Amino acid sequence: MSELVLVDTSVLVAMERGTLRLSALAEAEPGARLAVSAITVSELLHGWHRAKTQSQRESRERFLTALLGQLEILPFDLEVAREHGRAWALLAERGEIIGAHDLIIAATALAHRVPLATLNERDFRRVDGLQLVPIPLNRRARR
Repeated sequence: MSELVLVDTSVLVAMERGTLRLSALAEAEPGARLAVSAITVSELLHGWHRAKTQSQRESRERFLTALLGQLEILPFDLEVAREHGRAWALLAERGEIIGAHDLIIAATALAHRVPLATLNERDFRRVDGLQLVPIPLNRRARR
């Protein structure tokens, strides 16, 4: 079975906006199965609820429906909570806190021992033990 890769919200938002092609992720991790953290689903649903127009809401709904049908959703469970608490404490000790949702996403990747595909390397590289999947810059162009 293919390796599992956790996909950060930043990647999915870029795909939804058309600034990143799905092929960039496929090329970065060929054959990988893709998953998202439950908090990523919440972030995407937040964007759907905040859509300013009916057209934007419908577009986001189509994207979410297609996306959620293809990706595994990893829950915030006891193992993720343990990794979250450990990573949070280490970051706090160093004075390098990252966003609360990003920390949950990082903890999810750590608990499941999978790499994280993200466009937010600056924050996520602060998390000890977190393996990041680089997204090729030449694939960030608008379609």
